[in-house]
Amino acid sequence: MFDRFKRRSYKLEHIDTGNYTAAEYEDCIGELQLVNRWMGDAHALKRTLLEEVDSARLKDFSVLDVGAGSGELLRVTATWARETSRTVRAVGLELNERSAAAILEESHKFPEITSVRGDALSLPFAERDFDYVICSLFTHHFVEEQVVQILREMKRVARRRIIVIDLHRHPVAYLLYTTLGKLVLKNRLLRHDGALSILRSFKAEELFELAKRAGLRDVDVSRHFPYRLALNAQTT
Repeated sequence: MFDRFKRRSYKLEHIDTGNYTAAEYEDCIGELQLVNRWMGDAHALKRTLLEEVDSARLKDFSVLDVGAGSGELLRVTATWARETSRTVRAVGLELNERSAAAILEESHKFPEITSVRGDALSLPFAERDFDYVICSLFTHHFVEEQVVQILREMKRVARRRIIVIDLHRHPVAYLLYTTLGKLVLKNRLLRHDGALSILRSFKAEELFELAKRAGLRDVDVSRHFPYRLALNAQTT
């Protein structure tokens, strides 16, 4: 059993092949928000991006979320900015038209959040356009060469740092998801794709090596509960 965790799986998820109905995708958006809250993405964001902004004593900052989904982490960021008397320009990039629309729909109370349709492999922004560029639960959808290109594009448009949050390929994470997940998850995409996402994800040393190949500096890959990796790197 443990041999399957030594190397990444390259089997495609339903979300990558388009094997889902419009109703399943709508339901997936809502349920995925709950999963992300339970599984610690917001916690990892607070320990990386928000601590970086606070440490730099920035009163205004900009952030781009690549593959933002419905924009959940942008709303976490905007809420924190308001609570700490800061101003943020937050942009979510999504290739999927429905997800790009969902960012605006779910963020209607946050005029500081906007969305853009675009390709992570060729970001539609100028160099150093944002202070920070982040992505979450995104890089495991790509093969290594594509991940390196995405990191290079993130590096190109970031003035300060880039932060990548993704799953940690670990047998316990897989076991928990395939047992407890079956009890609480109803959406077919999440039940199937979530387990496969863990098998497609990285180990810390793999993510570190990809960051080096992308030319990033001051690279740190930290582990966060439960079974998340966070890559934090300087762009210049």
